Formats: sequence, C-alpha cells, structure tokens
Amino acid sequence: MTRAMKTLFLGATALAFATAASAQIHEVGVTGGRVRGVAADGVTSFKGIPFAAPPVGALRWKAPQAVKAWTGVKDASRFAPACLQDPMFSRLFGGPPETSEDCLYLNVWTPAKAASDALPVMVWIHGGGFVGGQTAAPLYDGTKLASKGVVLVSVAYRLGAFGFLAHPDLSRESGKGSGNYGLQDQIASLQWVKANIAKFGGDPDRVTIFGESAGGMSVSMLAVSPAAKGLFHRVISQSGGSFGSAKQATEEGVNVPPLRVAETTGKAFLASLGAPDVAAARAMPAAKIQAAQSAGMGRGIVFWPVFDGDVLPGDQYELYRANRFHDTPILVGTNSDEGAPFAPLAGVTAARFEQRVRSGFGKHADGILSVYPHATDQEAVRSTKDLFRELTVAWHTWSWARLQTEKGGGRAFVYYFDHRGPRTPDGAGAAHGDEIAYVFGNLPAPVSGDSGPPPPVRPEDTAISGLMGSYWVNFAKSGDPNGQGLPPWPAFAPTAQNAMVFDGSTSARPLPNREQLEALDPYYESLRNRAMARSGR
Repeated sequence: MTRAMKTLFLGATALAFATAASAQIHEVGVTGGRVRGVAADGVTSFKGIPFAAPPVGALRWKAPQAVKAWTGVKDASRFAPACLQDPMFSRLFGGPPETSEDCLYLNVWTPAKAASDALPVMVWIHGGGFVGGQTAAPLYDGTKLASKGVVLVSVAYRLGAFGFLAHPDLSRESGKGSGNYGLQDQIASLQWVKANIAKFGGDPDRVTIFGESAGGMSVSMLAVSPAAKGLFHRVISQSGGSFGSAKQATEEGVNVPPLRVAETTGKAFLASLGAPDVAAARAMPAAKIQAAQSAGMGRGIVFWPVFDGDVLPGDQYELYRANRFHDTPILVGTNSDEGAPFAPLAGVTAARFEQRVRSGFGKHADGILSVYPHATDQEAVRSTKDLFRELTVAWHTWSWARLQTEKGGGRAFVYYFDHRGPRTPDGAGAAHGDEIAYVFGNLPAPVSGDSGPPPPVRPEDTAISGLMGSYWVNFAKSGDPNGQGLPPWPAFAPTAQNAMVFDGSTSARPLPNREQLEALDPYYESLRNRAMARSGR
C-alpha cells in the first residue's frame, strides 16, 4: 500500500469513527414535548424529564396524574430537585440540597446511536428508607453502567408523609385505600418508560427494575402489584425485599402496616399538624408538613408502604405462595455487614443481647440464640449486627429466592457482597450500600462528611466493579448474569443454596449465613399464622 493510499485509508477510517461518534441521540420527543440531552464519553444523558404532573395543591396525596405538556425543547442538562425530605439526606447522599414537592422527574443515560438499537433497559429506584434519597447523588450517575450497553433510567418518587400517608378520608376518596403514592409514582415512571424508551434506543420489552434498600424493597413490592403487570421483565434487588407479614405493633423484622394501622398513624399525624381534615392539610405549606414529619421521626412516627389491598394487595410471602406475582428472573442479595451503620450497638453485652432476643422472639429465642454467638460482649456486638442483617434484608431476600424458585418459572440468582473497600474499618465487613459504587462503576465511592482526598482505587476494587457491572448488564440482557470470562454463577436451588460471593476470591459458594436464616424461619412463620388468625383465615 502506497503512502498516499495509507493516508486516504486512515482519513476515511477516522471520518467513519467520527461520524459514528456523532451519531448519538441528542433530541427526543417524549410524552409532553421534546427534550435535549448532553453527550459525553459516548453516552447521552437526559436529566429532569417530567413523567407526571406536579403532585401539589389538590394533587397532594393523589395518584400521579398525566404530565403537563410544554412548548419548545426542554433543556435536559440538569437534575430536577429531589422530593421533599429532611436536609440531612442530601448531606448523607452527597447530592445537591434542592428539594421540592414538584419532584416527579426521571433521568435517562443512553449509549444508543439510533432508536433502532433496542438496547436492554435498567430502571434504578433509589433507597433512603422511604423518607430520603435522590437521583442526583453522584453515586447513581449512570454513565459508566450505560456504557456497557444498556439504557439506564433513574426515577424519583414521593417520600415520607407526601408519599406514604394513609388516612380514612383518603381511602374513601380513592375507593381503593391510601398510603402508597410513592409506589404509584414508581409505576407511573415505568409506564413512561414503556411508552417512551424506544426513542432513546431502549427495548420496552427488556426492562429490568433494580434498586437498593428501600429501592430493593420497592421492586419486590412491584413484583406483586397488579398495577405493575407487564411493565418489567427482570428484577434486581440489592439489600432489599419485603416478605414479612403485616406490622401490627412492635414485631421484630417486619415493616409494612396494614391499612387500618397506617390510617391510625395518618390521623395522628394530621392532628399534630392542627389539620381537622385532609382538605386542610392539602392547603398547608409543604414545608410545614415536612417539618412535622422530621420532628415525628424522633417520636417513632414512620411512613412506609401500606398493605392497602390495591397497589400492595397484602403479605408478599402469601401472594407468592398463591401464585399472585409477576414471574420474572430475579437477582437478589445482601452485604455481609448490613448492620454496621444502623444496628443499636451502644451498651451491648452478652447478657443484654440474650435478654433482647428472649423478649423479642419468645418461644423461638433458643433456636435463634443457638446460631448467634454471644458468649462474650464482643461476640454479642457482632451478633447484634448480623441479626440486624437478617431481620432487615437477608431473610427477606432468601425467602424471595426460595419462593421464586418454588413457584415461578424465572430463575433466581443470589449474591453475598463481602468486599472490603479502602475505607472499611478493620474487623468490619461490607456495610449497607457499599456495593452500589461497584455496580455503577463510580469509584471511589463518595462518603458523607469526608472532606479529605478520596482513597486510591485499588486493582481489586476495579476487578470487583468490572465483575458486578458485567453480571448486572448480562442479567438485564437475558435474565442470566453469566457470560464469557466471568466466574460461573449457578441459579439458586433449595437443595443447592449457592450464592455468588464477592470478595477477594469471588466465586459461587454455599450461602454463608444460611444457618441463621433457617433459625429465623419458624419465627416468621408464626407471625404469618398469627396474622391469618387475626384476619379469620
């Protein structure tokens, strides 16, 4: 080849690459109008796209309504404000401080070159205990995960009293119960995805919902919600799941109240506001309601999804046993030290741990104590954290995998994240939320209140992140995380309860905390039996 021919060839090649690089999706017509995104690093991001009308004024505590149309092209270069919440959460998640009652917006990251690319879609639902969290947190930036070949969407939903207030007046008004407005927002966002995502190069018939903590609990709830039927095709839950029976009072390890209990809480909350009825509460400034909620958290007033008989029909465990769920492949798991940030450790001793278990679990205490070492105070501290892990997320995740395997056609894949990051204290494991940065590829993970320079990203961090991102994307593509060059990940089976253990030697192994999970199973069964007896079944 002559020099002239080489020059011509190289020039044509460069032109082809430049043309391909420029052929990204920049402007899209969606429900309500047109939006223009920003391209960077081979991915175009569209931020702050409305998917429902602002839930303000008369629309406060109502199901999400149709988005309001706009004229011209909306600039989609900035995140919308987060849903109203206590300011501490923006500091915790490292995001911008702006919040608003007008908050039903979503974000899209797409690597597609054309609408016809039909890439798998992943819809992220953030955590935050159903009272906090925001899509603008740097941890959730979708650029790197999208660059692996998926269209990534992150969605906001109403929080706290705005998203989960139940009240008899609201139940009568809807005729279908009340208290699940945040879940309805998530469903509305999935309806938006179904109607619009193809224009971003996504495949509306390959939608994976995934979330962490309250987001992971949310996706488990969507898996049984009749209103979410047909809106997703795979499910990933990170440190989530909600398979306990109704929380009537102070039962350990369950969180979702029945409508009657939630309405009682709602009436007390409106009384604390000085509102004689829902109409008066709707007329109040949002800031007053948020301030009352923040104050109420210290008195144990909790807003959470509700077994309303409609959006969330009832106990998810029982719904799965009755084959009333959306049968999809699932990928679920927990971290080794979930209780590190939250478990009440002050004053824990061996004697106090045993006393707490005996008072909380009654006739099941002996079986539970036998698998949680507590001969010394140090062991009791460790067991306090481990018991928190099981009661909060691990038992729920394990039960979900068993039920899906037993009742469904979609396979279940289970993981156990035990990777120690550069900030992990000596003797500790992977804390709640530690895996998120590795899934999204956003290393090093930002830490609230850490003003110093970030620690260097170690080769082992990069390796774990590469594995997790690839597994998650493979699962979104086909419902199976396995792929070339990855350690084999077997599906979960009751007789072979293997999990992919992410640690220094990532591989599939027997579930490390199975003995503890099995010890808690009779306790949860007794709660279900008690709930059925109360309902007359």
